[in-house]
Amino acid sequence: MQAGRRNGSNWYLLQCKPRQDERAQFNLLAQDYATFRPQLMSERIVRGKRHKVVESLFPGYLFIQLSGDDNWGPIRSTRGVSRIVEFNHVPAIVNDQVIEHLRERSVTSLESPPPDTLEPGETLHIVQGSLAPLEGVYLSMLGPERVMILLQFLNRQQPVRVPLCLLERQRH
Repeated sequence: MQAGRRNGSNWYLLQCKPRQDERAQFNLLAQDYATFRPQLMSERIVRGKRHKVVESLFPGYLFIQLSGDDNWGPIRSTRGVSRIVEFNHVPAIVNDQVIEHLRERSVTSLESPPPDTLEPGETLHIVQGSLAPLEGVYLSMLGPERVMILLQFLNRQQPVRVPLCLLERQRH
């Protein structure tokens, strides 16, 4: 969430306490500060089931818009906030174009349709790597970027872990 641009204001980066960026944002918004916490939609496997979750693009950090007229004092004592990120003892200003790019990326991720999910038993082709021309049967996801497939190899079926980026669906 973020308020519009105010005259004479800049974006700054706040470091939050561990796993408290959402809490920090909530408390800063309650104090009428303009904040922005880029978020992305991702899939997690919890107890063997896929769940779509919205998570921070930069866990432990959020952006705040401040001007020279704003009272910066309460920020440091806000629950969830650790510190204002500084370089050479001066708060680091984040370029407006960076914020715009992150805002567009965050919105696109949250609005885009979920990728096609793989179904157990689906045939996949290995298109790169040492197992390249082989095909296997999808068994399960092993985290967000790896899968377990069953290969017919050496006259037996072998379960093999393969990066998702090396696989392609069977073309019909």
